[in-house]
Amino acid sequence: MALAPIPQPVVSPLTRDAVFLVMVVEPGRESEARDALADVSGLVRAIGMRSLEDGLTCVAGVGAEFWDRAYTGPRPAGLHPFTPLQGAAHSAPATPGDLLFHIRARRMDLCFELAHRLGIRFRGIARIVDEVHGFRYWDARDLLGFVDGTENPQGTLAERFALTGTDADYPASSYVIVQKYAHDLDAWNGLSVEEQEAVFGRRKLSDIEIPDEQKAPNSHLALNVIEDAAGNERKILRDNMPFGSVAEGLYGTYFIGYAADVTTTETMLENMFIGKPPGNHDRVLDFSTALTGGLFFVPSQDALDDPDLLDAPGPPDEPEAQAAGPESAPEPAPASSLGIGGLRGRPQLSGRTAQNLSEGGTP
Repeated sequence: MALAPIPQPVVSPLTRDAVFLVMVVEPGRESEARDALADVSGLVRAIGMRSLEDGLTCVAGVGAEFWDRAYTGPRPAGLHPFTPLQGAAHSAPATPGDLLFHIRARRMDLCFELAHRLGIRFRGIARIVDEVHGFRYWDARDLLGFVDGTENPQGTLAERFALTGTDADYPASSYVIVQKYAHDLDAWNGLSVEEQEAVFGRRKLSDIEIPDEQKAPNSHLALNVIEDAAGNERKILRDNMPFGSVAEGLYGTYFIGYAADVTTTETMLENMFIGKPPGNHDRVLDFSTALTGGLFFVPSQDALDDPDLLDAPGPPDEPEAQAAGPESAPEPAPASSLGIGGLRGRPQLSGRTAQNLSEGGTP
């Protein structure tokens, strides 16, 4: 019986630090990019082993255009280029991106080291078109001063909403949308606390949701609650991070939302930018400008490590003329080698497993 595929570490504890990389693969280098993606989990283990308790992980996603150039299997049902949105007052642009890397850890040096090694591994194959270093701000607040991620599903609910099920075309996978927002802090800080709370639909200090009957219809919370036909709420898994540059006067939020059904995230964005009803846009956009937009498919860890799993089945192999002899066995890697290729197929360590190993225990 075939084993169920293992997901990438999409559902992971919130961390203090993160690095987001978006790359564009050079034309004609798709095969090399596939091989480089298969090396990512080995790089994570080699770097993360130095500090297991700090939970280094990396989620890798692929864009629609790269999929069509790199794989022969059918494109995942929810994968397509990010749909730009143009509302009456605000717009959400689509920007280039073939590959996404979401790097997380409790220490920025681990995130930076992995980003550096990914840059080396993909050198000449893909170029980095966007790089953002995110940090945890106070008690998980964004730079507008409100707690971010309060409505995130937890535990098995997070897996249900973020990961595709066994009946999906690609099980144990996910879809992720990313956007980089820049905030106008001068205008925002010109509002009173009560006015800011009306924008979000939540109390600033306590993080308590404002009752529906008192909530503004164009509040961020009102427009981001999505329900199915039966009235059940549809959720996504966010891991947004503040970022900024004092010298550049740039203060922002990197939005990243994982979903088993990408239409949930897309409906949220339509409500925000187009409005529900049209024209009733999310008030937070009056202080936040979307600079980028991308949609990526996150394959299972198995498929990331073995890209052939994402190809259409080929004809059956011809029988071998004779059994391979002992001389055909591959030579072992030198003792000084990291043996990254030999680490393929072994999933990244979860936070719990890493903690046990760091304390001298067993996985």
